[in-house]
Amino acid sequence: MPVLGFIINEIEAKKEQNVSKNIKINSTPTILDIEEKKMNIPGLDKVLLVKFKFDTKYEPKIGYVSLKGEIVYNTKDNKKVIKDWKKDKKLDKDIAVNILNVIFRKCLTKIVSIAEDLQLPPPIRFPIVKAQEQSKYIG
Repeated sequence: MPVLGFIINEIEAKKEQNVSKNIKINSTPTILDIEEKKMNIPGLDKVLLVKFKFDTKYEPKIGYVSLKGEIVYNTKDNKKVIKDWKKDKKLDKDIAVNILNVIFRKCLTKIVSIAEDLQLPPPIRFPIVKAQEQSKYIG
């Protein structure tokens, strides 16, 4: 797997007011920068360090959770990825999908716990279990 590590460097969260009935939750990942990093691991000379921000907003002005971090990413052609990033601030589709999926999965998992501490709803829907009605079969 090309993702070798995931690090959260900064967490900022705030509940601004009590939760209302018509709440909208929006989560947005942003890749801030990509740089090459030298590693001291045999067989792994250099990797990419992908810096990101992940914001979850509770609207209207109910609260927010913001995470900043880094993903350690291994690819065969670091130079091309960095060149493309510096030119257009874009990544190859396959690399972007892989990185964004990791960001969503890891950050949303972390934010579920933070939201609970702030008494905000979780940023993802959980299944709801309902009791099954008993059949009134008369035979």
